[in-house]
Amino acid sequence: MSELIRILIADDHMVVRRGLGALLTPRNGMEVVGEASDGAEAVALARELQPDVILMDMVMPNKDGVTAIEEIRQFNPAARILVLTSFGEEDQISKAIKAGALGYLLKDTSPDQLFQAVRGVASGHLSLPQDLARKLMQDLQRPPQAEPLDSILTERELDVLKGIARGLSNQEIAAELAIGVTTVRSHVSSLLSKLGLTNRTQAALYAVERGLT
Repeated sequence: MSELIRILIADDHMVVRRGLGALLTPRNGMEVVGEASDGAEAVALARELQPDVILMDMVMPNKDGVTAIEEIRQFNPAARILVLTSFGEEDQISKAIKAGALGYLLKDTSPDQLFQAVRGVASGHLSLPQDLARKLMQDLQRPPQAEPLDSILTERELDVLKGIARGLSNQEIAAELAIGVTTVRSHVSSLLSKLGLTNRTQAALYAVERGLT
């Protein structure tokens, strides 16, 4: 990631895009590198520009936010997406996080909260209140809470899960644990399977709920 956080804004309202562009400036350590007016354009620009963070609206023409997130994550599983929308219903939040978004904010949030969320997501960290993370985990298939993690995962898989919870990439986890990146990938696949989860975002949520952060 460059010194400036490179951001793609996806929103069908030009006023919103221009307003965000006025906030997300080099003065605040950020740079808007692209704007998408619908979901399909968001997917195309995400592939072309490879931004550090994608700000994604939930309701857009051609493709909605959830569909765009899913498609972006197909060709770039490491994409860091922050939903910024007017809709705060729990089912919408759940759909976005399950699709692979790392954070969720409402458009009436303060600039400081937006900056904090963008920086957090850019670093690979979840930008969700802990109580919301717990609620979302109730929708995810997972082993019973009473079953201790060390009886589900190996010691090394637990170490990798803790790294995921901290927002570390596979390369960073490999360096920290002094193992190969391929080995880390294998551990990630194994722990996701054992926990009944489908992606790293769900694994990070699971770790938050279990107090591993």
